Amino acid sequence: MNYKETTQWLFAQLPMFQKVGKSAYKANLDTTVKLLDALGNPQNKFKAVHVAGTNGKGSVSHIVASTLQEAGYKTGLYTSPHLKDFRERIKIDGEMITEDSVVEFVEKHKEIFQKLKPSFFEMTVAMAFDYFAKNNVDIAVVEVGLGGRLDSTNIINPVVSVITNISFDHVQYLGDTLEKIASEKAGIIKEKVPVVIGKKQTGTLPVFEKFAKKHKTDLYFAEDHYDIKILNNMSPTERHIDIWRNNEIFLEDVNTILLGKYQMENIATALETLDVLNEKTSYNISRENIREGLEYIKKNTGFIGRWHVLDTNPLTVCDTAHNEDGIKTAMEQLKETFYDHLHFVLGMVNDKDSDKILSLLPKDATYYFCKPDIPRGMDEEELKIRAEKHGLNGLFYNSVERAFGSAFNNARPRDMVFVGGSTFVVAELI
Repeated sequence: MNYKETTQWLFAQLPMFQKVGKSAYKANLDTTVKLLDALGNPQNKFKAVHVAGTNGKGSVSHIVASTLQEAGYKTGLYTSPHLKDFRERIKIDGEMITEDSVVEFVEKHKEIFQKLKPSFFEMTVAMAFDYFAKNNVDIAVVEVGLGGRLDSTNIINPVVSVITNISFDHVQYLGDTLEKIASEKAGIIKEKVPVVIGKKQTGTLPVFEKFAKKHKTDLYFAEDHYDIKILNNMSPTERHIDIWRNNEIFLEDVNTILLGKYQMENIATALETLDVLNEKTSYNISRENIREGLEYIKKNTGFIGRWHVLDTNPLTVCDTAHNEDGIKTAMEQLKETFYDHLHFVLGMVNDKDSDKILSLLPKDATYYFCKPDIPRGMDEEELKIRAEKHGLNGLFYNSVERAFGSAFNNARPRDMVFVGGSTFVVAELI
């Protein structure tokens, strides 16, 4: 099989949570353990940083990986889902896994797949770990897919564990309270492995303290040490920041493409993680490495999708935020953006709490409802009906491309086009 045929086979043969939802979710790691054992347990052949959380874990993973690259370390990066190409999930020093490597891995292990019947995610995690081990990475940054305790990535024993924040998402799998969700995320905490917490939250802090005590390890809170101050900047494509550490200036006027205000929390979490790597391991990361890691993140890791500026005339932005907390932060960013009128291209998936999310969206925008091209995608006409109950008005379109085309053509130079509601809407557009 060639690369296209191989990826088509993967998507067709193995359940994929992002596309089909609950039927792909497994409530144990048994298959992951058997699969990695059959591959010689590659996860034990490299060091790793393990990143969980409801929102921000992808951004934190990219920042940490970019900085480690700037420090001269051969760095693996595993993230999900992909936006354009399956290979985005598995990178070394910003370079995607080769097409030949994907084909070779599947052909070599297809018999094992057919015997164990792993999920799409389990197979992809195994591919990533095998690739990192064979290429002798100095360290890999591994993003959790869903939850933590039962996520396939939780087979690793990292040098640092990271939990960005906790909010409501995937409640049908992780629980319907912040405490239950936090317990699932805290499942990545390992014996004597230091843990970085991105955000102190009243309801979740006791959970993390309990898990840390149980596993004889220490918690490090990013907000106790870092304060990121946004400098006055009118550019829609870059952000200038000062970084303060322990109430002293740490880095001045850092220029980064991490545009969303919510990224300041993610930057602080990533920097705390790098501090722990410096203090608790043999890795050596300098201030200049951190500056360059932030300034060259797009070049280093291919970071896209979060407050991603597609055009400036009119200002056109897409954002992969898709749960309550993520939408809230994206909408706060919208309020701080200058435009005459907002054109909002919106698509969602069926298993989200659509009413809660729709209630957070601006009522004075023109909406262009669409359905992402996956089985889980919510019908565009149904989405329009639900949205109207929340005072959101507009037309529906039978594709993301048509919805976006209409929004962009209708927008005047001083208007803004925003695309969001689902990772998959953004993926189709990018």
